[in-house]
Amino acid sequence: MTITVPLRILDLTDDGFHPLIEVIIYNQAFILVLDTGASRTAFDLTMLSEASDNAPITSSYKLSTGLGTNTMTSSTAIINNMYIGELLIPEFEVAVLDLSAINIAYRQLSHPEVLGVLGGDILMRYKAVIDYGKKVMKLQV
Repeated sequence: MTITVPLRILDLTDDGFHPLIEVIIYNQAFILVLDTGASRTAFDLTMLSEASDNAPITSSYKLSTGLGTNTMTSSTAIINNMYIGELLIPEFEVAVLDLSAINIAYRQLSHPEVLGVLGGDILMRYKAVIDYGKKVMKLQV
């Protein structure tokens, strides 16, 4: 079965484009950047903590690479019941990082804040096909 999810393409004015996708966790809508270069899905520590008082965030000894650094320590969290369109992902692990710099930059450009990035772990698992022309992502269930 194929699920088609709409994308919002954010024009970063002379600095490229970011495809955005809406997800539902904790019965709340959030925006994620669709990031084919991210190996894992990652959520912002502050936004995740505000979304759920009982989000089980566990410290990790791994250093996160990317985002302009290889020295950022990370944590992980188990997310239950995330919806991407009609797709329900009952449980999966996300990296939890301080992504406040991204949201500061987005706010300065009058763009919506994002919970984080949807990475290769989910994109690969559901065989994502991204169509920039039609502004959709197709997932296989």
